[in-house]
Amino acid sequence: LNPFNSIRPEVWLGISGKARIGNQQWLLDPSDLVRERQGDFAIVTEEDYQKLFIFFSNFIQVLGEHLKLKQQVIATATVYFKRFYARNSLKCIDPLLLAPTCILLASKVEEFGVISNNRLITTCQSVVKSKFNYAYPQEFPYRANHILECEFYLLENMDCCLVVYQPYRPLVQFVQDIGQEDLLGLSWKIVNDSLRTDISLLYPPYQIALAAMQMACVVLQKDGKNWFAEIAVDTDKIQEITRQILALYDLYKTYDEKKEIQGLLAKMPKPKTQPSRPPSSAQSQDGIQGTNDQSMGVTN
Repeated sequence: LNPFNSIRPEVWLGISGKARIGNQQWLLDPSDLVRERQGDFAIVTEEDYQKLFIFFSNFIQVLGEHLKLKQQVIATATVYFKRFYARNSLKCIDPLLLAPTCILLASKVEEFGVISNNRLITTCQSVVKSKFNYAYPQEFPYRANHILECEFYLLENMDCCLVVYQPYRPLVQFVQDIGQEDLLGLSWKIVNDSLRTDISLLYPPYQIALAAMQMACVVLQKDGKNWFAEIAVDTDKIQEITRQILALYDLYKTYDEKKEIQGLLAKMPKPKTQPSRPPSSAQSQDGIQGTNDQSMGVTN
């Protein structure tokens, strides 16, 4: 396998030209991200903003695991979540509502199978109560009708560019090519950790995979210098990805989520309208009718 060919996105993904354009649309410039977040940064610091997104990425991960979803589905849901807020303020839609909405949409796009509305809501209630009660002492406030309507907002804001190419597939190919398959486990975990950063918004999947594998080589003391020297890749970008992942690990050393998150959620920009009490069966037999922006924590 030619190492150069192995890292060309059009080779290892077989993406059509149209699909490549759709994904390139979501490779953003860091300055664009900062500009879009200025409204939120006026209320919370950049570090607090990152901590909030770590929390909601963790929430999506735990929710997906309880729903027994594949990691590919969970990763796609996390990227949807980040893409939405890359173009919108936190006050547009409550992240606690958008997170399960992203899970629902990702399960469809990744052809995992349809998650029933009742199962999704029940799982959200269970996860909030058992795993995230330190952040939300009250029960999960949303119902199926809120998530279904939120899905339309998500689709509209993503311009229906729903196919997400993850680093997992190129990572497997790279590990096979270098001939050190014991790198895969740690590299895979590093890719998962990268979902807690903005990396998926800034760099193509193959570069993220290479950075994760390079970090795994260092940790496991594997010699991959010759292999990395032979591939045609922008090493500056690989190093920048590595730097951002290492910065995440540094943040973990001082960030106590259970102690800090309630205060961060209290400061977080919120929709002007908050969810109403869930509709009774008499009001809505199927849990869909009677939905409006005032009941789902959405602000246009």
